[in-house]
Amino acid sequence: MIPSTGTPASAMPACAVSTTGGQALGARATLAAGDLTRGAGGGDGPGRFWCEWAWVDGGVRPGVLVEAADGLIVDVSTVDGAPAGAARLNGLVLPGMANAHSHAFHRALRGRTHDGGGTFWTWREAMYGLAERLTPEGYHRLARAVYAEMVLAGWTCVGEFHYLHHGRNGAPYDDPNAMADALREAAADAGIRLTLLDACYLAGGIDRPVEGVQRRFSDGSAAGWARRVSRLRDGPGFLAGAAIHSVRAVPRGELPAVVEAAAGRPLHVHLSEQPAENEACVAAYGVTPTRLLHDAGALGRQTTAVHATHLTSEDLDLLGGAGVTACPCPTTEADLADGIGPMRALADAGCGVALGSDQHAMIDPFAEVRGLEAGERLTSLRRGRFGPAELVAALTTGGNTALGWSGAGRIAAGAPCELVAVRLDSPRTAGCDPAQAVLAASAADVHTVIVAGRPVVTDGAHRTVDVGAELAAAIREVWAS
Repeated sequence: MIPSTGTPASAMPACAVSTTGGQALGARATLAAGDLTRGAGGGDGPGRFWCEWAWVDGGVRPGVLVEAADGLIVDVSTVDGAPAGAARLNGLVLPGMANAHSHAFHRALRGRTHDGGGTFWTWREAMYGLAERLTPEGYHRLARAVYAEMVLAGWTCVGEFHYLHHGRNGAPYDDPNAMADALREAAADAGIRLTLLDACYLAGGIDRPVEGVQRRFSDGSAAGWARRVSRLRDGPGFLAGAAIHSVRAVPRGELPAVVEAAAGRPLHVHLSEQPAENEACVAAYGVTPTRLLHDAGALGRQTTAVHATHLTSEDLDLLGGAGVTACPCPTTEADLADGIGPMRALADAGCGVALGSDQHAMIDPFAEVRGLEAGERLTSLRRGRFGPAELVAALTTGGNTALGWSGAGRIAAGAPCELVAVRLDSPRTAGCDPAQAVLAASAADVHTVIVAGRPVVTDGAHRTVDVGAELAAAIREVWAS
């Protein structure tokens, strides 16, 4: 099993993000004078935030005062006008949002894969070429900028589906979790909570050995994978989870060992993203990928099925009956021509819903919810398949729960003080009903992000990371290596 240390993740002050050296990010930030910072407090002190509009208890309320201490919300009340000394947050204030599926290094492919057509499988070859180049140091610089881009967009938690474990040719680093540590430190630098979904990846396809860059992904066996991840430890702002990369990459006989090692932890899996995956699984095992996972004991309330695009009616019943969370990634699925999954049917069957940006063709939580609803409209010929409240829940409580942070994603006493303020006066949002702004806004409308009761984004800029410059430098470095 992956061991746990200290406070359970769901009870941690979720925004007290620290580096492996233990220094809190907030302790490094210098807060400028101004209306926001005067009342902001910090992760280790009190703070008061007056929200023009706030998403509370599943809907929008005007004039909400949020009071925080030690990184947690201690009181929520309604007040006409901002009290003296409180930081004013104009527009709509949402709880911190959770990006439930990320491959941080894929961000370096954005805008580089569109000139040759092709399919998911041809895109994968470009991704493999990128994976061959990364080192722990380069990955830290890239992921730091990617995670900071997420915070700018309003994501305050990320689930990193991590399978790039080893050095070139598959040789382990002196620290076998060097790549995981790079991601952990990058998240701390950016000010985002991280659930590291360490993926077991053992095969290059059903009945095929790993080859080429895939050797960097493999620990040789589920037992070898479990030994390595047993060294990971939870900490402030960090939770160790697990992943089955796919039924293509983990043989049937190895699945139970992964499930056993992941007991009590979030367990994520790429599921039926491509028809070819389903066809290969049926040909080899006589069952669909969903049935294979069910028979191995891999489906349960701590399981998240990423994509879940090409499913049978029996698959829907199995996933819903097990209380699995479905995590579509609409901007990626559109970019890779994956197809549109049956998300309304999954929700109606009993699945939770979360959202992810996956390969980061764009990093915009509002684009993901619009993509989810647009896919349903296009396939059903009906509007409002997911209402605004359901979409906000998928971004907030749904994603946080899928990543093991069940207390986060709410503006309520006891929750982490994570607040995302969205402009209601931009060319995109001007005149909209605040309760429906999630279907009008974009990441560019996020003007302030509070993490642990402390501003991390103000006036649309990250306070400690020059996001555009660091992305450009990190991506240039990777492709030059």
